[in-house]
Amino acid sequence: MEKIIGMGAEAILIHKDGKLIKRRTKKSYRLEILDEKLRKQRTKRESKLLEKASKLIPVPKIIKTDEKGKEIDMEFIEGKKLSEHLDNLKNSEEVCKMIGQNIAILHDNNIIHGDLTTSNMILKDNKVFFIDFGLGFESKKAEDKAVDLHLIKQALEAKHFNHYERFFKAVLEGYKLSKHEKEVIARLKAVEKRGRYKQAD
Repeated sequence: MEKIIGMGAEAILIHKDGKLIKRRTKKSYRLEILDEKLRKQRTKRESKLLEKASKLIPVPKIIKTDEKGKEIDMEFIEGKKLSEHLDNLKNSEEVCKMIGQNIAILHDNNIIHGDLTTSNMILKDNKVFFIDFGLGFESKKAEDKAVDLHLIKQALEAKHFNHYERFFKAVLEGYKLSKHEKEVIARLKAVEKRGRYKQAD
């Protein structure tokens, strides 16, 4: 039996027979030929990123990719979604440190997640699984890595504002694992400064 468990701008998520199906849906506002091409490209890119990330950190394992049908079948991770549970965990800072370590490992392998929020993180067997690489891409640039870190900082501030400073500090502690930590953190400060200037305009 199929059960729709999520609907995003790009895709619908279906839980079926213990697996998760990510189906990229048609967009009527796009030219059909362009829509077809984009959905195929994005399915292929996400599948490739997940495949690469699965060798590095906990992510859902791919069961199969259907580029023609614009679908990815993957393992369904049954655990605690951090957006709902992080505030109440006894070891929340330790979990945040694990988040930072995961990000460091991805970044050292030039993977940018692109949507680092606690809604895309699941705690299972004391491991933090990263899900939804739909906005991800590969890049060596410190700027892209800094923006990724800025995203998790904003997400913590928005969703976990009572603890966000403590949580983000623990994320940065975990991120020290990265070989490029100093360069990326310096760039993060520049990214934040730019954000402040924009707000002041």
